[in-house]
Amino acid sequence: MAHVHGAAAKMAADHHAAMGHGTTGMASMMGHAGGSGHAMAKITQHAGTAAGVAVASSTPVRKGFMSILTRHPLLVFGLGVAAGYYAHKYRKEIIESATLVTEKGKDFVLNQKENLEDLVAECKECADDEASEKGKAKGKA
Repeated sequence: MAHVHGAAAKMAADHHAAMGHGTTGMASMMGHAGGSGHAMAKITQHAGTAAGVAVASSTPVRKGFMSILTRHPLLVFGLGVAAGYYAHKYRKEIIESATLVTEKGKDFVLNQKENLEDLVAECKECADDEASEKGKAKGKA
């Protein structure tokens, strides 16, 4: 096996165990039963491999990117200027979309408030019905 660290090593060991090598696990039994378990194990292997690659590759990239930014403050300034330029250029669209989102948020809150009021009124009706039924039952007894 190639030289592997951390999460990738654990995934390789998990895959090795899931494929039934050296164990009598479920994947091994299903693989001997009809082959469908082996196909499922392959799907699991590829999903696990993709997750492992994402975890293993994201950590060094993030660390490298941050180290570049700390070494080159002029780059950070340039990114700020570029962001400011585009924010100024598209300010009308940004304001319109922010206003639209705010209006939709207000409508959502009002709808939820109405739904809650309906539920509360329905619960009060149910409680009143139960109280009147108990009162009738006591009057008959």
